[in-house]
Amino acid sequence: MAAPLELVLSTDASGQVANCSAWDPQTGAVLLTYRGGNSTPRGLALLGGQYLMGGQLGKNYVNVWELQRKDQLQQKIVCSGPVTCLAASSNGLYLVAGIAESIYLWEVCTGHLLAILNSHYQDLTCLTFTDDSSHFLSGAKDSLALVWNLFSVLQAEGSRGPEPRHMWTQHTLPITDLQCGTGGPQARAVTSSLDQTVKLWDIASGELLVSVLFDVRIMSVTFDPAEYHLFCGGSDGSIFQVDLCAWPVQRDKTFNSEHEKVFRGHRDQVTCLSVSLDGSMLVSGSHDETVCVWDIQSKQCLRTVNHRGPVTNAFIIPAPGNMLRADSKPSFPIPRFSKHFQGAEGCEGPESDGIILRLGRHQQGLEDTYLQRAEQLHNLLGETEGKNLSGLVEQLRSRTTELEEELSVVRKRNKDLFDFSVNILTKP
Repeated sequence: MAAPLELVLSTDASGQVANCSAWDPQTGAVLLTYRGGNSTPRGLALLGGQYLMGGQLGKNYVNVWELQRKDQLQQKIVCSGPVTCLAASSNGLYLVAGIAESIYLWEVCTGHLLAILNSHYQDLTCLTFTDDSSHFLSGAKDSLALVWNLFSVLQAEGSRGPEPRHMWTQHTLPITDLQCGTGGPQARAVTSSLDQTVKLWDIASGELLVSVLFDVRIMSVTFDPAEYHLFCGGSDGSIFQVDLCAWPVQRDKTFNSEHEKVFRGHRDQVTCLSVSLDGSMLVSGSHDETVCVWDIQSKQCLRTVNHRGPVTNAFIIPAPGNMLRADSKPSFPIPRFSKHFQGAEGCEGPESDGIILRLGRHQQGLEDTYLQRAEQLHNLLGETEGKNLSGLVEQLRSRTTELEEELSVVRKRNKDLFDFSVNILTKP
């Protein structure tokens, strides 16, 4: 039998049979399974066509498998907190993860943690890269969707931190999903939210193009390859097809479930959606513990694949040429990833055994030499001679501890207030 051209990767919250399964959407036959724990929603990523990565649900590490070696957990990337979402660049060079309200960016070839971005106010829910890896987008429970220029993030000064290229604030409740079309920085992006809207954006200008209002909360969204249609998964189990080329063009529209195209079959909220490369099939995962494969033209369910728990990830990928060859090996190794951020001053600690390449204003020669820094330190110590430095340091440490405790209390109160408000607004 010929090898499939496309595969579906799916995970569920139970992880009883396997963390992730790879199966043929044409037949439903399971071809590979990857064991070890269970992956968080929006926390499964394919890295360079060589590795599969899954953020462990509720734990502070990422599972890593070689695509070819089934049933064998290869590595764990330890993080500073539970991973809520994960994405890898299409060129395989960078990995981003959502940890609480922060975005962590790693360089894959060295494992160095390059940046920690803190522009969100609540936990991250979704991350994705543009198809050319020049930008990545983030969505969170704070109802914000941010667009980040990867080059600007890498070039930003460590003390000040980079600013997002765009901040989209039109949603009023947590972001549930976001996806990018094709075209790199000229692409369009779509976001869904618990506020019952789906919004289409232009990444280049940051402008809102279309906003669609539904009568249920939207939990997932995706494009077809031609970007003629949006597919939106509802909290009631319905999947809505929105025509982006309808005439007349309306910036704000309301979806009419009685007169427009709807896929019906799931019994609970649809948490993930993906369309095949030829635009003929739609794959949907739901909390009813099933993944369905639909024929888009007829709106008929072709097959249903049962799982042991609520489906947390389900998407179609082109079948990598080496995925079904047990004797094949990855073309590059996965290094040990840094758990903590390392600033621009150098590589300190056992995790830093590589070379930092400084670009732009960080070019070698613009910084003070070692002797110059030593002389500056000597002069500073001379000016403070006779002063009680130990007492001053102790006061600063005490004050820093007090401020950290106050900040922790404020963050907890802010999160509790936000969760309380969301529960009231989304209560059926």
